[in-house]
Amino acid sequence: MEADGREALGRSRGGPTSEIHLLSDDRARPLTWQTSPGQRGDSPMFIHVLDGLRIQRRGPGRPRSRPDRVRGDKAYSSRDNRACLRRRGIKATAP
Repeated sequence: MEADGREALGRSRGGPTSEIHLLSDDRARPLTWQTSPGQRGDSPMFIHVLDGLRIQRRGPGRPRSRPDRVRGDKAYSSRDNRACLRRRGIKATAP
Protein backbone atom coordinates (compact mmCIF):
# COMPACT_ATOMS: atom_id res chain seq x y z
CA MET A 1 0.00 0.00 0.00
CA GLU A 2 1.31 3.44 -0.91
CA ALA A 3 1.96 5.73 2.08
CA ASP A 4 1.87 8.99 0.05
CA GLY A 5 5.14 10.00 1.73
CA ARG A 6 3.34 10.94 4.96
CA GLU A 7 4.42 9.44 8.26
CA ALA A 8 4.11 10.69 11.81
CA LEU A 9 7.68 11.27 12.95
CA GLY A 10 9.93 10.60 9.99
CA ARG A 11 10.68 8.19 7.22
CA SER A 12 11.59 4.54 7.52
CA ARG A 13 13.98 2.30 5.54
CA GLY A 14 17.13 4.13 6.54
CA GLY A 15 15.77 7.66 6.21
CA PRO A 16 15.45 10.28 8.95
CA THR A 17 13.50 9.09 11.99
CA SER A 18 12.88 10.19 15.58
CA GLU A 19 12.86 8.32 18.87
CA ILE A 20 10.92 9.18 21.99
CA HIS A 21 12.58 8.39 25.32
CA LEU A 22 9.91 8.31 28.02
CA LEU A 23 10.11 8.15 31.81
CA SER A 24 6.85 7.05 33.44
CA ASP A 25 5.67 6.10 36.91
CA ASP A 26 4.54 2.63 38.00
CA ARG A 27 1.06 3.33 36.62
CA ALA A 28 2.53 4.09 33.16
CA ARG A 29 1.74 7.81 33.46
CA PRO A 30 4.35 9.87 31.57
CA LEU A 31 6.54 12.06 33.80
CA THR A 32 9.12 13.37 31.35
CA TRP A 33 10.41 12.63 27.86
CA GLN A 34 13.03 13.59 25.32
CA THR A 35 13.11 13.15 21.57
CA SER A 36 16.25 12.31 19.65
CA PRO A 37 17.28 11.52 16.09
CA GLY A 38 16.53 7.91 15.23
CA GLN A 39 20.15 7.00 14.57
CA ARG A 40 21.16 7.98 18.12
CA GLY A 41 21.32 5.18 20.67
CA ASP A 42 19.00 4.75 23.65
CA SER A 43 21.67 4.54 26.34
CA PRO A 44 23.19 8.04 25.89
CA MET A 45 19.73 9.60 26.35
CA PHE A 46 19.07 7.94 29.71
CA ILE A 47 20.79 10.55 31.87
CA HIS A 48 19.16 13.44 29.94
CA VAL A 49 15.72 11.95 30.49
CA LEU A 50 16.43 11.33 34.18
CA ASP A 51 17.68 14.90 34.62
CA GLY A 52 14.34 16.23 33.33
CA LEU A 53 12.38 14.50 36.10
CA ARG A 54 10.45 16.84 38.42
CA ILE A 55 7.69 15.38 40.61
CA GLN A 56 5.62 17.97 42.45
CA ARG A 57 5.16 17.47 46.19
CA ARG A 58 1.76 17.65 47.81
CA GLY A 59 2.85 20.34 50.23
CA PRO A 60 5.51 23.01 50.11
CA GLY A 61 9.02 22.25 48.94
CA ARG A 62 10.93 21.77 45.77
CA PRO A 63 9.95 19.01 43.34
CA ARG A 64 11.48 15.56 43.69
CA SER A 65 14.09 14.76 41.08
CA ARG A 66 15.17 11.33 42.33
CA PRO A 67 12.92 8.30 41.84
CA ASP A 68 13.05 5.38 44.28
CA ARG A 69 13.73 2.85 41.52
CA VAL A 70 14.34 2.83 37.76
CA ARG A 71 13.29 -0.08 35.54
CA GLY A 72 14.43 -0.39 31.96
CA ASP A 73 15.33 -2.78 29.19
CA LYS A 74 18.88 -3.80 28.39
CA ALA A 75 19.40 -0.81 26.09
CA TYR A 76 19.73 1.30 29.26
CA SER A 77 21.96 -1.06 31.29
CA SER A 78 25.37 0.38 30.39
CA ARG A 79 28.13 0.83 32.96
CA ASP A 80 27.85 4.62 32.74
CA ASN A 81 24.10 4.56 33.43
CA ARG A 82 24.48 2.16 36.35
CA ALA A 83 27.30 4.27 37.81
CA CYS A 84 25.15 7.41 37.54
CA LEU A 85 22.30 5.67 39.35
CA ARG A 86 24.64 4.45 42.13
CA ARG A 87 26.01 7.99 42.63
CA ARG A 88 22.46 9.32 42.99
CA GLY A 89 21.35 6.47 45.28
CA ILE A 90 18.73 5.13 42.87
CA LYS A 91 18.03 1.39 42.68
CA ALA A 92 17.94 -0.13 39.21
CA THR A 93 16.19 -3.11 37.65
CA ALA A 94 17.50 -3.83 34.16
CA PRO A 95 18.69 -7.05 32.50
